[in-house]
Amino acid sequence: MAANDNNREHLWSGRFGEPVADLVQRFTASIAFDQRLAEFDIEGSLAHARMLLAAGIIERADLAAIEKGLAQIRAEIRAGTLPWALEHEDVHFNIERRLTELAGEPGKRLHTARSRNDQVATDVRLYLRAAIDHVLALVKALQKQLLDLAEEHAETVMPGYTHMQPAQPVTFGHHLLAYFEMLARDAQRFAECRRRVNKLPLGAAALAGTSLPIDRLLVAKELGFDGVCENSIDAVSDRDFAIEFCAAAALAMTHLSRFCEEIILWMNPRFGFIELADRFCTGSSIMPQKKNPDVAELVRGKTGRVNGHLVALLTLMKGQPLAYNRDNQEDKEPLFDTVDTLMASLGVFREMLSGVKVNRECMAAAARQGHTTATDLAEYLVRKGVAFREAHEAVAQAVRFAESRGCELAELKLADLQRFCPVTGKDVFAALTLDGSVKSRAHIGATAPARVKAAVAKARKSLG
Repeated sequence: MAANDNNREHLWSGRFGEPVADLVQRFTASIAFDQRLAEFDIEGSLAHARMLLAAGIIERADLAAIEKGLAQIRAEIRAGTLPWALEHEDVHFNIERRLTELAGEPGKRLHTARSRNDQVATDVRLYLRAAIDHVLALVKALQKQLLDLAEEHAETVMPGYTHMQPAQPVTFGHHLLAYFEMLARDAQRFAECRRRVNKLPLGAAALAGTSLPIDRLLVAKELGFDGVCENSIDAVSDRDFAIEFCAAAALAMTHLSRFCEEIILWMNPRFGFIELADRFCTGSSIMPQKKNPDVAELVRGKTGRVNGHLVALLTLMKGQPLAYNRDNQEDKEPLFDTVDTLMASLGVFREMLSGVKVNRECMAAAARQGHTTATDLAEYLVRKGVAFREAHEAVAQAVRFAESRGCELAELKLADLQRFCPVTGKDVFAALTLDGSVKSRAHIGATAPARVKAAVAKARKSLG
C-alpha cells in the first residue's frame, strides 16, 4: 500500500511501511466502548480550538469551520447517524476524521499542540466529573428516601443484633439512619474525588508539553476545571482519579450490599419484619408460592463486580513506567461499568425502599426474645449504686435462671430478680420494657425516638 493510502487510514501511519494487520486492528481498537466519550471529546476540542485562536495559532476562519463541523458531528452522534469506523481505532480519530471530511484543512489544524494522551485523559475526566455529579444526586435521593422511612418508624422497636444474635432493642428509624450516615460518607468521598478529577490534563501533549504558545488556564476556565495538572508527565500517565472513584464506588456498593443482606433476611418468614412490593420481586419457575427478593440479591451480587473493577484498575497501573502506556486503554471498560452499575443500583434501591411495608408487630415480638433488655437491667442496678461488673454478673445469673424457667428476663417476678441483686425495686419493670429501653437512650447518636426525630431533622437540613 502506498504511503498516502496508509495515511488515509491512520493519522499516525506516515512512519510505517505497511498497514496494520487486521488482527491487530481489531485487538487494539477501542471504538466499541469509548464512543461514550464522544460528546466530552467535542467539548474539549471546542475549548482547545478557541484557545488556539486566542494564542494566534489558528485563524478565525479555521475556528468557525471547526465549530461548525463539530456541531454537525454532535448532531450526528445524538441522531445515531455518525459512521463509526473500526479502522479509525477510537472515538478521537473517528471524530477528527469526520471533522476533516466536513471542514477540510481547518479540521487538520485542530490537533495542533495536543496528543491523544492528554486528549483522552481530559475526556475521561470530563466524563467522570459528570458521572460523579449524577451519582451524588442519586445518593441524595436515596438518603431522602431513607429519612422518610426513618421518620415514619422513629418509634418502631426492633431487635438490634451483634454477631447476628439478639443484643438490645433499637428503633427501626435509628437502624435506618445508620445507612444514612454511611451514604453521607460515600457522598463526601465522591465529592472529594471530584475535586481531584477536576484538573485539566490538556496541554501536557504526549508527555513533555508543547513549544507552541498555548494557554492552559484559558482552556481550564472554559471547561470548568478548577486548575491544571501541574506536571505534564503525571497528567497523561496516571489514572489514580479513576481508581479513587472506583474505590469510593466499591464502598458505596458495599454499604448497599449490607443493607440488601438485611432486607433479604428481614423478608424471610422466620423474621417477617418487612415485605417488599411485588414489582421488586420475582417468582419461581417450579415453586408457586415463592416471592424472591431478586433486586436486593442482584445489588448484593453486583457489589463483587464493582470490587473486581477496582482490583483490575489497581493491577493495571501497578507495573507501568512513566509516562503513558497503551495499557491505559484498559481503564475505560472497568470505569464505565462501575459507573453504570453504581447508578443503576442506587436508583433501583431507592425505588425498592419506597415500596417497603414494615411489620411492627413482628419486629416488637422479636425484640422481646433473647433477653434484649439485660443491659437495661444492669444499668438500672448501676443507678442503684452497684458496680457495673457486679451488676453484669448478677444479671447474667438472672438470665440463666430465666432460661431454666423457659421465660424471658423481663418476665421474671420481682422476688426472682431480688434473689440476684437485693437492691432491685418495683420500678425495675419500667426499665425492662422495650419502650422504656429505647426511650432511656436519649443522648446524641442513640436510639430514643426523640433522638431519631431530631437526627432526621438535622439530616434533612444537611441535604438542603
